[in-house]
Amino acid sequence: MEEGMLVYAPLALPGGWLLDRCAGDPSWLPHPVTGFGRLIAWGEGRFNKGKRRVLKGGILAVALIASTFFLSCGVLHLLRMISPMAWGMVSCVLIFYCLAGSTLIREVDRVFEASERSLEEGRRWVSRIVGRDTSTLSVQEVRTAALETLAENLSDGVVAPLFWYALLGVPGMLAYKMVNTLDSMLGYKTPRYLLFGRASARIDDAANYIPARLTAFLMVVVSGKPSLIKFVHRYGRHHSSPNAGYPESALAGILDCRFGGTHSYFGCAVYKPWIGEHTRPLTSRDAQRAFRINRRVEYVMVCLAAWLSAAYSVW
Repeated sequence: MEEGMLVYAPLALPGGWLLDRCAGDPSWLPHPVTGFGRLIAWGEGRFNKGKRRVLKGGILAVALIASTFFLSCGVLHLLRMISPMAWGMVSCVLIFYCLAGSTLIREVDRVFEASERSLEEGRRWVSRIVGRDTSTLSVQEVRTAALETLAENLSDGVVAPLFWYALLGVPGMLAYKMVNTLDSMLGYKTPRYLLFGRASARIDDAANYIPARLTAFLMVVVSGKPSLIKFVHRYGRHHSSPNAGYPESALAGILDCRFGGTHSYFGCAVYKPWIGEHTRPLTSRDAQRAFRINRRVEYVMVCLAAWLSAAYSVW
């Protein structure tokens, strides 16, 4: 590795992570995922019609993911040749964009604060971070939805991006964000998206297979309750999602609470198997405990990703 890269490469990941810790995702700052969403919406509106919707949806997904990866590879390679400092700064900012640990913790905290003031305010705040219909949720369901999303986002928004960074660098991180955005927009089992979004959902399942299980394992480790491994194995694999059940099971076990049930998505009832057996009121203390678990997992994963990327550089 050239001399300039030896200086800036090790700083990109900790720099991007610190930006996320300090700034989160400011609403005034343009975000690449917004651009991803516009591309996906355009493609869905253009091609989600007529025959062969599964094929057309698959072609769109693969084209967008591949384009994101190879375009970012090209841009970063060019910057690396021109100026290692510019490469380091752009890499740092892109890593910041790809991490979402601080933002959701802040949003979930607001949900709990709002739900303590009024049910309607709690419903309104939780609707910002979940895809389900929130208009009929009880206070307990509002808080449960927020914590389920927090656990799933720890995998999708922190561990998985860092996992793909460790394997494929910043381009791998960006490609993963495109995968995740495709699934969040098209991966619903509703009449509109069932066929067209099938490939997006399957690709997301594959991309998150290892990160979801790694997330659950790290949550159990940092909680200091290794016996919860059996709990996670029992409930995680019975979830309707092949991946989301693992971090959700880990958090349900840590908090000794119950997640799951039937919810409405775009007017369709979707059943999620129950995770855990102890139904009890969730409080702000539970949220704060969940935040601590998230932060600890984040620290461990950043260190692992930094170590692996450094090891690749040496090789």
